[in-house]
Formats: sequence, structure tokens, C-alpha cells
Amino acid sequence: MSKRGYISRYLLILKKLKLSPFCSFEELNRFISEQSEYLQLHDDSLSIGFSKRTLQRDLKEIRTLFGIDIEYSKSGKGYYISQNETENVNSQRVLEAFEIFNSLNVANNLAPFVSTEKQKPIGTEHLQKLLYAIKNKLIIRFFYQEFWENGAKSISMEPYAIKEFKNRWYVIGKEKNSGEINKFSLDRLTNPEITKIKFEIPLTFNINSAYQHCFGIIISKKGKPQKIKLSFNALQGKYVKSLPLHHSQKIISESKSELLLELTVFATHDFIMELLSFGENVVIRSPKSLANKIKNIHKKALNHYSNG
Repeated sequence: MSKRGYISRYLLILKKLKLSPFCSFEELNRFISEQSEYLQLHDDSLSIGFSKRTLQRDLKEIRTLFGIDIEYSKSGKGYYISQNETENVNSQRVLEAFEIFNSLNVANNLAPFVSTEKQKPIGTEHLQKLLYAIKNKLIIRFFYQEFWENGAKSISMEPYAIKEFKNRWYVIGKEKNSGEINKFSLDRLTNPEITKIKFEIPLTFNINSAYQHCFGIIISKKGKPQKIKLSFNALQGKYVKSLPLHHSQKIISESKSELLLELTVFATHDFIMELLSFGENVVIRSPKSLANKIKNIHKKALNHYSNG
């Protein structure tokens, strides 16, 4: 069987268990057979076999490749994905990638009807090396290009975690020169080198806690997170409901003309940029200080066109 056949089968198992947990072998077998027929319509060389013995091997491979555990429940009389919240997000991303992969493979001869983003490299080629350094607690060195500087500078840091935000990946950890927690975008990072120097991650650092009240990649070092009330018009509100701005988002009220939300976040630069992207479709109800800041930014922007 081709490598694509194996990978397709692994991801079909994950897809089925994500849609309906506690599936018996017979249900999994039926689903894989049905999906295989569809995939073979577009690639007759693809072969996806399945048996109880194959399933047991697949479960081990899925754990090794994707870090996702699948167990059998006697009470539920079927297989299910056993994972915490972080692992659940990871498996969802795997399934999304699978759907895109298969859709684009089906669309090989449909180029006029499929348009994809023309993105530049975002540094994902460094992920494996950085994750190795994080897991083994080894200091890394690399060159980094800030947007506001002419040349790249040498960085030495203790890598603690990797974070994604808006299609960019960042390595987060303590920069040795400053001794402070900092972040570096992987797309501006070159020549990463893993040293043999060990370090210990502080017990006080936890990536999820650090970003609990942050909107994007910036960690606020001052004050406390604010309760921010946002009023969206009805149409924009539908989009914000379907794709929440932040995990703390909750609906205060909803009518035919308005959606009123509350978030608990730091009003950092990246959050302010997000609010500005909504233009006239959002009004900051509170706090007043944030509303005034947004208002002043809009005034300055308007002044650029006052003489036009």
C-alpha cells in the first residue's frame, strides 16, 4: 500500500471518531469502505485495506504520528478519542488539514475553480528543530530580523513553547541577554542552532496561563485584563458568533439590530488592530478609555484624507 493510503486510513479513523465517538469496528470498517470508494474515483491507484489486525496497528501509528490516543470503551461499546483540551484542538487541526489535502487532490484538474492564498514561507521548516529543543530543554541560538532594523541580530534563548497566531508561528521563551520572556516569529528567524546547554523551565511559566487573557501574541506586563463590551450590528454579529474573538467571549444581549458581547482581555496593540478591522460595524461600549483610543485612531486616519 502507498504511504498516502496509510495516511488516508489513519485520518479517516480520526474523522469518523470525531464525528461520532464510540464506534464499533464494523462501523469504522463501513465508513472507511465508503470513503475509500469516493477517493478512488479520483485516484484509482489508491488502496486502503482494513481489518481488526490493521486497526490495532493503526491505533499505535496514530499515537506516534499525531499524538492522539484512541481507546476502546466497554461501556460505550466502541472506540473513542481520549484527549485533553489542547490535544483536542490539535486533532481538529489534523482533520482540517486532511480535508484540505483531499479536496485539493480531487481538484487537481479543477485549477480554474480553486483559488488559494499566495503566502510566503512562514518558518514552519523550523518547527521540528525548535520543538526538539523545547522537549529536551536545550538553549537555542539564531539570527533574527526585526522589521524596524537594518540587519539581523544574534539571539540566544531558552525556548519554552510554540504558539500560532494568524498563520504565523512564534517561539516563546527567555532571551538570555535581557533575561525577559520574549517571542520571535519563525518567518524572520534564520540559522537556528540547538546547543548542548541545558536549562529548566520556571515552574511559574505556563503557556496557557500566560495567554489566558491575551487576544494575540502580545503578553501584557502591566495591569489587569479588562472587561470589554462590544456592540456589533446584526450582520457582523453573526460572523463574530460563528468565530469568537476570544475564548472569554459571552453574549450579553442580542436583538434584530445588535449583538452585545463581553470579553475579558488585555487591550494590547494586536487586539486594538483587530477592533479597527471591523470599522463602522463595531462600537466599544466600555471601558471609556478604550473607546477614546479607538476614536482618536479613527480621527488621525480621517485626517489623512481631509485635504483630498
